[in-house]
Amino acid sequence: MAFTEAASAQPVEVLYSDHHGWLRGWLRKRLGNAFDAADVAHDTYLRILSTGRVPQPEESRRHLTQIANGLVIDLYRRRQIEAAYLEAIACMPAALAPSEEERALAVEALVEVDTILHGLPAKARTALLLCRLEGLSYREIAQRLNVSVSSVEKYVAAGLQACYRVMHG
Repeated sequence: MAFTEAASAQPVEVLYSDHHGWLRGWLRKRLGNAFDAADVAHDTYLRILSTGRVPQPEESRRHLTQIANGLVIDLYRRRQIEAAYLEAIACMPAALAPSEEERALAVEALVEVDTILHGLPAKARTALLLCRLEGLSYREIAQRLNVSVSSVEKYVAAGLQACYRVMHG
């Protein structure tokens, strides 16, 4: 895909004026409602502005749909995480239930952890989860994954490093 660096706002303005209506319509069909479509279309153009990568005119719609598709996947993943979290806290007594702000912060943290985990190779992700969530020893994880204990050590270390980089980088 060919890009030009956005030296001024004009190329993005042209991209927006030429394709925004089309993108919102395309997203409305895909998402089933105008509100989500407007939000994702907005985020698509924000992504273009933040990267400064404006496609050539003949590549515009392909580029916009590629970005929008990724944002739709993110939206669905976030909603799944949020639903699972709300289901988990639904059983809590009202006095212990988190506030709306605490819920929002927790969902943001869970989405970030999910992003980190999905960025890891499958075995590293599995090893980290088995270690931290199920409390399995490295030897037990090695048996489950059919790898050596030293491989499990490397997998867990890689997962922890990825988390550390996000938290402190």
